[in-house]
Amino acid sequence: MQQYDYIILGSGASGLMLAYHLVSDCFFDKKQILLIDKDVKNQNDRTWCFWEKDIGIWEEIISKKWNTIYFGSEDFSKQIEISPYQYKLIRSKDFYDFILDILNKKSNITIIQENVISLIDENNKVVVKTNTQTYLGKKVFNSIMFSSNYKKQKQYPVLNQHFVGWFVKTETPVFDSKIATFMDFTVAQKGNTRFMYVLPFSETEALFEYTLFSEELLEKQEYEEEIKNYLQEKGIANYKITEKEQGCIPMTCYDFKKQNSKNVLYIGTAGGWTKPSTGYTFNITSKKTQKLIPFLKINTDLSKFETKTRFWYYDLLFIDVLFKENQIGTTLFSKLFARNKSSKILKFLDEETTIIEEIKITTSLPAGRFLKALKSRLFVN
Repeated sequence: MQQYDYIILGSGASGLMLAYHLVSDCFFDKKQILLIDKDVKNQNDRTWCFWEKDIGIWEEIISKKWNTIYFGSEDFSKQIEISPYQYKLIRSKDFYDFILDILNKKSNITIIQENVISLIDENNKVVVKTNTQTYLGKKVFNSIMFSSNYKKQKQYPVLNQHFVGWFVKTETPVFDSKIATFMDFTVAQKGNTRFMYVLPFSETEALFEYTLFSEELLEKQEYEEEIKNYLQEKGIANYKITEKEQGCIPMTCYDFKKQNSKNVLYIGTAGGWTKPSTGYTFNITSKKTQKLIPFLKINTDLSKFETKTRFWYYDLLFIDVLFKENQIGTTLFSKLFARNKSSKILKFLDEETTIIEEIKITTSLPAGRFLKALKSRLFVN
């Protein structure tokens, strides 16, 4: 069995980002790296969006940027300038092509298509089994969700951010390509937190995603019917669907990092790198993989990489409240955007605010519900 210094399981965003940063640093030039995924990454299978202040490391593969977002609800609606931030979009094929082109030029990384079955940390090595072979690694980074324990436990509620999206193209110009619809809660809530998310790429092309933050998923037909109704309400009749996408992202404060060991680190969604209160993963993953590189140069115990911050507690209370009263999402987000500057909201969601800024933001939300959730956490669990 061949042994590698680093084995990366899964070539989604987190696996490829980590591989990219490893091969971009000469410190790791003599390290043998293995990247395993069952699929060849060569299609647009997802869309990633994030906000960023300046020119970032992924700038050359950004497909579209917006300086203005729209928030809509029955209580508060506004076009919002998000300066100094920009809202940015990356298509997955551009991301895959960009990184894989770099990786394929490096002699110290091997990429294989096999189905990973299991991994076991044996203290001095990690044994990785696939459907065809067994590999040994000194350190393993896993982005594959092997366990569903986070769904079975009761200590931390699990909501899902689930959606179906249509890429539509119209015959005539109908979209304002300068404004991205961040959340439009004017769709029927039906006892949940539901909104439409719209990204216009040009005057004739846009992505429409019908999105829910809820426990239960819907039948695909219901998502698509809501998109069709929304387009009709906007007076958009002559269009064709050029692509479709769908997804489901767990929103939970479950302690994924307890899976980590000295030689195994869970990354991406499997490592709890999804922001629990929003479902955003791409930018958090980008930041964490960048921080992981200097960590690997001076640390041998991967279990020490992750630490819990005060933002975890904010997310915990938010998910507790939204899980118990799933229909109030429109109220919570409306008050958040109505009472705070957009730049402060995005800074808070990026976990870069000061405590003073956080007090202002958190007190703009309904105090009674969050105090009740806090009391439950302090005195019941």
